[in-house]
Parts: sequence; structure tokens; C-alpha cells
Amino acid sequence: MLDIKFVRENPEIVKQNIKNKFQENKLELVDEVIRLDAEKRAAQQEADGLRAARNKLSKQIGALMGQGKREEAEAVKKEVAAQADRLGELSEKEKDLDEKILKIMMTIPNIIDPSVPIGKDDSENVEVRRYGEPVVPDFEIPYHTEIMEKFNGIDLDSARKVAGNGFYYLMGDIARLHSAVISYARDFMINRGFTYCVPPFMIRSNVVTGVMSFAEMDAMMYKIEGEDLYLIGTSEHSMIGKFIDTILQPEQLPQTLTSYSPCFRKEKGAHGLEERGVYRIHQFEKQEMIVVCEPEDSPMWFDKLWQNTVDLFRSLDIPVRTLECCSGDLADLKVKSVDVEAWSPRQKKYFEVGSCSNLGDAQARRLKIRVNGEKGKYFAHTLNNTVVAPPRMLIAFLENNLKEDGTVSIPEALRPYMGGMEKIG
Repeated sequence: MLDIKFVRENPEIVKQNIKNKFQENKLELVDEVIRLDAEKRAAQQEADGLRAARNKLSKQIGALMGQGKREEAEAVKKEVAAQADRLGELSEKEKDLDEKILKIMMTIPNIIDPSVPIGKDDSENVEVRRYGEPVVPDFEIPYHTEIMEKFNGIDLDSARKVAGNGFYYLMGDIARLHSAVISYARDFMINRGFTYCVPPFMIRSNVVTGVMSFAEMDAMMYKIEGEDLYLIGTSEHSMIGKFIDTILQPEQLPQTLTSYSPCFRKEKGAHGLEERGVYRIHQFEKQEMIVVCEPEDSPMWFDKLWQNTVDLFRSLDIPVRTLECCSGDLADLKVKSVDVEAWSPRQKKYFEVGSCSNLGDAQARRLKIRVNGEKGKYFAHTLNNTVVAPPRMLIAFLENNLKEDGTVSIPEALRPYMGGMEKIG
């Protein structure tokens, strides 16, 4: 969320940013929120004047009563009462204007970084770099659920009966592989200096609106009926929420946390063949990383975060590439974002397995996460990145480690988490 003062003083910059994100329908909101802000400040100015006058008149009442001028004092009292009524009206007006301004400000997108490429959607994202050599074997790679089924590792039919589409039972060695990847990712991040955390899996509405846009909230979140609670779509939500209404000292920064959680998502809309199976589902588990830092340090941490994901996948012999997300593919709170994509030998192309985002002070402003520095209080910067989400990681892992005889090799780094197994077969 932007600072209303910035919008007031830089309306053309805000409008150009909206155009760069191809959200022209929001252009009128800039003029509307500036008008409402002017109306609110006028009401505040009138109220401040009335309060000053009331204080002055209150002193007069005391003086008049002391002089025995009761009638004159009563007349002044009536004037004070009239001012009190007007102050009540102005207070209600300010409250109403505050709500209208906040609603609009929560909708106006954050200012994107100048380095972000301009484009309408993810088809215009820009490849940055490839890591590892993509290989297409000279034997056919089955669909990922077929690979799992050969090991009796997945049961989709039973899951449909129990919970519907978008769920699964993982079994045997595939279930063990799933847990091994999570455990390996946890230790990988701990070894890089991050503090391990298991957060709440449900959060209140004020945290939800603090960490994401209304559009994301509607598309993703499941609400608990009858309670002010939502199931998290990613542990980033509760991890950033951990710092709500917090004033941090500079020496407490950066906060670098890695968290495990299940994730719950609506995943609205129809999806293609390659997104069935365990690619796009309503429930999955994930290892996440978040950083709360000084504003000037967020670009440095942004590069560190996505590099962690690249390094983890390469340690498991999976080729990956990084993509710079274009302006139209950025969620409204994001300043800059890079997707990490893994190589799919079956599809002969890369697919998304993680996303790294710098949100500037947008989440911190909404959640009131501040730093008490030498020059006063200011908002921290927040970042997040996927370490690994095993459903998609499993697809990349199985396809890239499948052998012609139908076995799946286990990279050396993962073997301690698989009881020393060198292959699944």
C-alpha cells in the first residue's frame, strides 16, 4: 500500500505505474482518493479549529462564573455545546472518509522497480539465466502420476471420494520422498543461517488483508465459517503477520526465517492436462523463507533468496532457470519478482516451482511493521520466496531422475533423508 502523501504529491507517477501494469480501470481511483483526502484534511482542519476555540471558551466560562456573571457563562456554554455537536459530525465524517480512502489505497498497486520489464502477462516474462543442462532422454517419460502409480505411491481415486478433485493420498516410498524433500529443504535453509519456524496455519482477516491484495484473497483463501479465521495459502502469510504492530530496533534486523506449513488454496478456474495430478491442488506442503529488513538492504536479500532456491534444486540434479516477472504479472503489492522454473523432460520445457518477491514497504505499511532508527520510525521491507513445494518438486524430481528401467535415482544429498536409499524401484 502506498503512502497517501506520495499519491497526493506524485499523481502522475502513480497513474503511469497503473498504466505499466495494464490496469487502466484503476486510473480514476487516483483522482478520487486525492479528492477524498483533501476533504478529510479540510474536516480535520475545521475540527482542530473548533477544539482550539472550545478550549478558549471553556476558560472564559470559568472566569465568568468566578465573576458572578452566570447568564453570560450560560450563553458561552451553549456555544460550546453547539461546537461539540459539530465536532461529533466532523468526527463521523473523518471516520467515513478514512474508510473510503483506505479501501481505495488497498486497491492502488505498489510502485514497481524500474528494472521490471513492461508486459501484459506471464507470456512476456523475461528469462534471466539457466542453471544446469536440460536433458531429454531417449526413452519416453510417463506422466508424473503414472510414475507414482508404478510404485503404488499415489491414490487419486480414494482422495476424490474423501475430499473431491484437487486432493491426493501419497503412499510408500513416494510419501517418504515427499517428506524427505521437506526435511532436506528445512536443513538446507537452516545451514544458510535462517531460523526454523512452524507458524499458525490459520490467520485473522486483518493479517490476510495486510499481506495480500483483495483479488488474491478472493482467488486463494478459504474462510472458516463463523469465525474470523482463514486457512493460509502459504506460510509467508502468518510469518509476515508475526511482526504485526511491531517496532523493531535496527540491531534486530534482518529477520530471516524459514517455515514449514501445509497450504490451502481454492485454485479457481480450469487447468490444462499438465496441471492435473499433483501440479495444481487445493492442499499441499511447503518450505518457505521470509525476510524483514532495512529498506536499503531489500535488493540484496532479493537476490539471495531466489539464489537459495536455485542452489537447492541444483543440489538435487534438477536443471532450472530464472524468469524476471513483467509488470502485468506482478501482484499489486509486489515491487519485483523472479520465478524459478524447473526443467520437465516430459514436456521439454520449464515449469514454475517457486516465486521470489520483494514487496518493499507495502506489507509493512498495512501491518504497521516499523523500525525505530536514528532518524525516527520508518517502515521495514519484507520479502518472501519458496524454498520448495514438494508436489511440484516431486514432478521435477521424478522426471529428471527417472531411469530407462523404471527406477528413480536418489541424489546423494537426499539419501540420508531416505534411509540411505540410492533408488526407488
